[in-house]
Amino acid sequence: MSQTSMSSDVVLSVRHLTVELPRGMERTHAVKDISFDLHAGEILCIIGESGSGKSVTANTIMGLLPPVIRVTAGEIHFKGMDILAAREDSIRRLRGRAVSIIFQDPLSALNPLMTVGDQIDEVLETHGYGTAESRKAKVLSLLEEVGLPDPPLMRLQYPFRLSGGQRQRVMIAMALALDPDVLIADEPTTALDVTTQAQILDLIRKIQKRKGMSVMFITHDFGVVAEIADRVVVMEKGHLVEQGRADQVLVHPAHPYTQRLVAAVPRMRAHAPATVAEAPPVVLEVEGLRKEYRSAGSFLRPGRVVKAVDGVSFRLHKGQTLGVVGESGSGKSSLGRLLLKLLEPDGGVIRFDGRDIAGMAEDSFRALRPYIQMIFQDPFASLNPRHTIGRILTVGPVAHGASVQEARVKALRLLKLVGLDDQAYDRFPHEFSGGQRQRIGIARALMFDPVVLVADEAVSALDVSIQAQILELLARVQAEMKVAMIFITHDLRVASQICDDVIVMHKGVVVEQGPPATIFGQPQHDYTRRLVAAIPGADWEPTAKAV
Repeated sequence: MSQTSMSSDVVLSVRHLTVELPRGMERTHAVKDISFDLHAGEILCIIGESGSGKSVTANTIMGLLPPVIRVTAGEIHFKGMDILAAREDSIRRLRGRAVSIIFQDPLSALNPLMTVGDQIDEVLETHGYGTAESRKAKVLSLLEEVGLPDPPLMRLQYPFRLSGGQRQRVMIAMALALDPDVLIADEPTTALDVTTQAQILDLIRKIQKRKGMSVMFITHDFGVVAEIADRVVVMEKGHLVEQGRADQVLVHPAHPYTQRLVAAVPRMRAHAPATVAEAPPVVLEVEGLRKEYRSAGSFLRPGRVVKAVDGVSFRLHKGQTLGVVGESGSGKSSLGRLLLKLLEPDGGVIRFDGRDIAGMAEDSFRALRPYIQMIFQDPFASLNPRHTIGRILTVGPVAHGASVQEARVKALRLLKLVGLDDQAYDRFPHEFSGGQRQRIGIARALMFDPVVLVADEAVSALDVSIQAQILELLARVQAEMKVAMIFITHDLRVASQICDDVIVMHKGVVVEQGPPATIFGQPQHDYTRRLVAAIPGADWEPTAKAV
């Protein structure tokens, strides 16, 4: 394995870095003896599976490692300054102004008690930027730059009122607030739809060119790598296994691990839809479903009404998958929550098991709840941090009449199915990576043997190899249990692979519906055509063979 040689244009240099994990973990080191350089004005993509050490590397550079994880060897130089040897006050001045980071999980990184405008303003004020009035103008400019609607209103919103994609854009605005020399982007587009992702990638490129900014871009999306990377670093279980020019690594990967990753990238594919004669029975029927969100007004500004779900209708057949695609804020997640009655609809029909559950009281619906389960978009927020994984998986079935022993046996079996070992049963959510937490969320949904499974961005946080495993798992579960699935996703490649039918949502309305071959191959609506055109790395087709 060759290493990038030191040169005068190196902005950030990592040399022989080793970060030790606490005792009792699956391995002794988060990263082991890794070395790479980030050059001026380049985009370096770091790619690897969940748990490979990508985020630990980023947090080490930022000086944000938790106390239980410590650096035992190596150096990190930024413009001649050894970050690991520097005083804390020097590192604090560095963060945000010279080196900035976009975190992977915007919900846990944003302060729930502060408006997003105040949080961006805090970054500016901490580093002595301008006056209160100029900072307000800068905040509005940043919110507009990252593509958020109505910046004056958005500035006053709290994080919980925003969609996952909108929260991520707020994080990006904070990171770019002071035009840093080095931007570390830790999975910044994972939660974003393809059009917003394209906007953010374009935004980062424009700022990079304008300022000569260097970007260390952590991602599991090879489409993004193909779209923006100058060079690539590949990590596996804390080791750096390959690095080189992006075109070389993507087209001719040398290491077997890189070859397996490239081979696991989903292709745009669409199987033929079932004929009418083959169509299985309908398990869920939705007609004219509506949900509005209303915000309180003031003397100067009237309240707003947002039609999150506006007259949506579809049928879901037993054992089949209905894909729901669209931009962030299109109403996809609201639709999923309405189907589980986590939100009360304002109108329409949800017919399940022969009954309209839309207006059904909670006491009456409780007996049906186990049969409609959800895999949530944000596994960190949906897993109780005070409970072990075993308790998280078994508390629901036990409450519905299963014995503790029966629930435990089933939980251990499902953990194995989703790629986790028995030790996971007694551990807590914070001890797992983002991808591992998502697998736990899938196992929890399967504990009830559901008839309908609503998967809300179920694989968006997973690297490509684990994503392929989970999709294979869901296909196997469908084949065995004949479970029907609503698959909410912004990844059109994944939707084309597994969905029997697809609906495209835009501002709460279904603008197009049909089989994947039609929706992605011959889109009729302008909005659908924009989605397909925005797929990152659309011109790159993976060719590596699994080894």
